[in-house]
Amino acid sequence: MVRFILFVDSVSAWVGKAFAWCILILTFGVGYEVFVRYVLRDPTSWAFDISYMMYGALFMMAGAYTLSRDGHVRGDVIYRLWPPKVQATIELILYFLFFFPGILALVFAGFDYAGESWFYTEVSVMSPANVPIFQFKTIIPVAGCLLLLQGIAQVCRCVICIRTGKWPAHLEDIEEMETILQHQHEDGLAELGMVHREPETKHDGEAQR
Repeated sequence: MVRFILFVDSVSAWVGKAFAWCILILTFGVGYEVFVRYVLRDPTSWAFDISYMMYGALFMMAGAYTLSRDGHVRGDVIYRLWPPKVQATIELILYFLFFFPGILALVFAGFDYAGESWFYTEVSVMSPANVPIFQFKTIIPVAGCLLLLQGIAQVCRCVICIRTGKWPAHLEDIEEMETILQHQHEDGLAELGMVHREPETKHDGEAQR
């Protein structure tokens, strides 16, 4: 089960990091549009389409990656006070009550939506350039499938935590700025012999949120 979780986390991370390059395309497109619009007085007819397609692709395809790193917004005022087994039990229930029904609806509706778009070879009506967007709408069901797969991995995490009383570790490649600054401060104090920093656990990370 742990190997399955790590495999799914790795797939989500690879996809999320690959689509992170959309930020550069988005930045270039918006920057170019600003330049030609306000300096050359010759705005493009395609920059708006590029901007929402790149942002939409990034937002959708990074969802599973964010879930794998436990990075989605959580109202954890009470949640962080619970022991790990209670946290896992509540999460497990909520995944089946809300997450999976919503994601399954996204997958099935997304396939219909994308299929119709491919059938009509849909183009954008937001600008006169008629930019093709049927291939872009394929991202909807693909992102839904990735979220569904990552959701199964998260359920496995909950099951392991309920059995062992400890959350399985996440792959660590990102860290909140607040946490980085706190660690730097603690490291500075540790060098002065004023504090001993304990290794951080997943539950500790939840408490910091």
